[in-house]
Amino acid sequence: MRTINSDEITAAIKEMCIRANIHLPCDVMNRLKQTAQTEINPLGQDTLQKLAENAQYAETAEMPICQDTGMAVIFAEIGQEVHILGNLEEAIHEGVRQGYTKGYLRKSVVSDPLNRINTNDNTPAVIHYQITQGDKIKLTVAPKGFGSENMSALKMLKPADGKEGVIDFVIDTAKNAGSNPCPPIVVGVGIGGDFELCAKLAKQALLLPLDHKPENEYYYNMQCEILERINQLGIGPQGFGGNTTALGVNILNYPTHIAGLPVAVNISCHVTRHIERII
Repeated sequence: MRTINSDEITAAIKEMCIRANIHLPCDVMNRLKQTAQTEINPLGQDTLQKLAENAQYAETAEMPICQDTGMAVIFAEIGQEVHILGNLEEAIHEGVRQGYTKGYLRKSVVSDPLNRINTNDNTPAVIHYQITQGDKIKLTVAPKGFGSENMSALKMLKPADGKEGVIDFVIDTAKNAGSNPCPPIVVGVGIGGDFELCAKLAKQALLLPLDHKPENEYYYNMQCEILERINQLGIGPQGFGGNTTALGVNILNYPTHIAGLPVAVNISCHVTRHIERII
């Protein structure tokens, strides 16, 4: 059994919150640069170049890539041979509190969804726990802005809707989103499980590399088809038109009930932020 002090978790979360908001993952940055070369609309091409320049400047100046520094979403994978000294959940919240304060990141969380009083430290975070093998803790911080989160959707399809029903729902979600999520977007799709699990899968799909290839060729082909069809919508970078509406599509699936076909689409803007640390 390995003992980890909760202070280590707080320190890691603090640093990760700051780092995630100023550093765009390499796969997203590279895809922005690649699509700037293949975008057919001159205005869209110029926009993609400016988005890449903005991300590079944020890194150099150590400033947030976007003014919406998101609601902190944390995935904590905890080895079953780990003993945590202290309160794990409070340690995570404290890390978010310190990170958003020290990093001068915008505090966007309200304490009640209807009474709307700002907590002034961006807590509480949204935390997902998973027990794994081993004696380590893997932490993932994914700040999620709500310009894109608001355009996400979930639908309980019928089994008879099948593959085409899933694809049509994803395409319709991207189409209805239009320019609101600051395209080019990254699309996470969760298929299966139940009502809440498919939504979690969709969010986890956003953490995968843009060139991720599922082991099952069937789902890889679905990803490719969905990406192609979204880019045929003509929405383009920031809604200015063109053939780059999405940078990537990733699908995660899970077994489900014989009577259901749950599908969730979690849309992210081009600033698809996430960072991992292992303690």
